[in-house]
Amino acid sequence: MKPAPFAYHRAHSVGEAVALLAELGDEAKILAGGLSLVPMMNFRLARPSALIDVTRVQGLSYLRADGDGLRIGALTTHRTVETSRDPAVISNFGVLPRSARWIGHYPIRSRGTFGGSIAHADPASEWCLLAVLLGAQVVLTGPEGQRAISAAEFFQGYYTTVAGPDEMITELWFPRPEPHAVLTEFAPRQGDFAVVAAAVALDVRGGVCRSGRVVLGGVGPRPVQVEAGALAGQPAVPETWQAMGEHAAAQIDPSPTSPSPFTDAHGDAGFRRRLTATLVSRALTEASQAGGKVPA
Repeated sequence: MKPAPFAYHRAHSVGEAVALLAELGDEAKILAGGLSLVPMMNFRLARPSALIDVTRVQGLSYLRADGDGLRIGALTTHRTVETSRDPAVISNFGVLPRSARWIGHYPIRSRGTFGGSIAHADPASEWCLLAVLLGAQVVLTGPEGQRAISAAEFFQGYYTTVAGPDEMITELWFPRPEPHAVLTEFAPRQGDFAVVAAAVALDVRGGVCRSGRVVLGGVGPRPVQVEAGALAGQPAVPETWQAMGEHAAAQIDPSPTSPSPFTDAHGDAGFRRRLTATLVSRALTEASQAGGKVPA
């Protein structure tokens, strides 16, 4: 199929892109990698009246780790994150390069952008899950300047965010190092969207779990934060991770009085609960073993 008619604009600066968004109204969309938006347009699932191409905007492709955390420009490709060998990235935010391998295939990782994935707000997106898990700040630029909002507040539902129609994502800021974080997922085939994904962060000292966080994808309209306070004070043993997996699975039970939001062609709610229990336990086990290593 072909997309519905639309107007095409090319922006050469953030200011120009924001001005175009304000002028063209809420039916205009930003075009970066285009790997999510364009297929949706081809199937007429999205019908923007105008596209604003920002691929020529300078200064939005970077990956910088310093004493202020990690900053990733909106136009940074998935492949750039995947291949980073910056010691500060690997030691403090290594879950990002490790997790990039779950994203599609090589052409997708080479063209798709970090900011575009966050803006698309797919609830199974690896970057969306990790943004919530790591407490990232989404930096938006609009006519009134910049504002930053936590990733946990940024995602509102399926493909829906709090960004205004005249704002664009310009940066993701990860202020807090998290050396022992892990993401794992299940998909029918390599490169497919995850049926369920689990991202965890763990602090283990002296064989005891001091704290932990768990975020799930594919089980609701946005990344789901699981109450993981029960991990604190528990021994760092397989039984603890299995119990947390079962606890997470119990928290995503659909309401018995309404249609299940977790049922589709990939499996029903029961299947997703079983996957959740397995993936959370597996991710916590890996995180307890120092969060894994980035392949050479």
